[in-house]
Amino acid sequence: MNDLRLITAMITPFKDNREVDFKIAQELALGLSHSGSDGILIGGTTGESPTLNEEEKLRLFSEVKKAVGNDIAVIAGTTDNDTKYSIELSKKAQDNGADALLLTVPAYNKPTQEGLLRHFTQIADSVKIPGILYNVPGRTALNMNTETTLKLSEHNNIIGVKEACSDQAQISSIIKSTDEDNFKVWSGNDDETFTIMSSGGYGVVSVASNIIGNQIKSMMTDILEGSTKDASLKNESMMPLFKALFWVTNPILIKRALNISNFNVGGLRMPMFDNNEFQNEFKKVLSNFKIDVISS
Repeated sequence: MNDLRLITAMITPFKDNREVDFKIAQELALGLSHSGSDGILIGGTTGESPTLNEEEKLRLFSEVKKAVGNDIAVIAGTTDNDTKYSIELSKKAQDNGADALLLTVPAYNKPTQEGLLRHFTQIADSVKIPGILYNVPGRTALNMNTETTLKLSEHNNIIGVKEACSDQAQISSIIKSTDEDNFKVWSGNDDETFTIMSSGGYGVVSVASNIIGNQIKSMMTDILEGSTKDASLKNESMMPLFKALFWVTNPILIKRALNISNFNVGGLRMPMFDNNEFQNEFKKVLSNFKIDVISS
């Protein structure tokens, strides 16, 4: 699980009838493995996880792992707001080839910080593969605070956090209070990767790397090598796309981008819907970028 600097939150391809297209999922995963990604997250919100059933998730974990082999890590999104079921699905993901788990702060029922501590501890205790915490208040309406994150960082089976709280003071405090060798901090937002990595963060779990992974990886390499000015210029050049992908709710526009780029990943499952809003403006932004991932 070392050197997972760039993790792509992969979309889930669908056929015309909205069944999961496992063949295209394998092709996309291979494309990502050849365009800068060190790991692939399956079953996150970018992958429309709320609409996937257990059988589909487990098969996706298995099929993608078969496609990429040991060259790239597969991280499985297995948790929700039911601790017992999260444990069951996490165990099954482990049995289906997942290399790690994404442990997302529960939505809707909004547990206390002590509840979060117990929730994640019980999941991490139940499996042998490592877990990466995911704090995304914009989706869950609940922030996992610094103190809770630091307590969880002491668990030997929790290796880091994907931070999407957009609170730089909180993120910086976590970075400064942990040892990167044991606990890593990934940016949860593409437009914050430069800032977080420049402050000592480890990498990013990216949406944009579904299409421009090599370019994101190049910026990250510049940061690691101390070429801050070059990294800043690359970040600035990619910022219009980072912003455009979130003009409407993710993953609507990243899926549209792949389809425009002739990597046919199909449509969205309801209630997600693309009404082609900002179509001309979005195509204009996208035309300024070389798409890294190529369909076979």
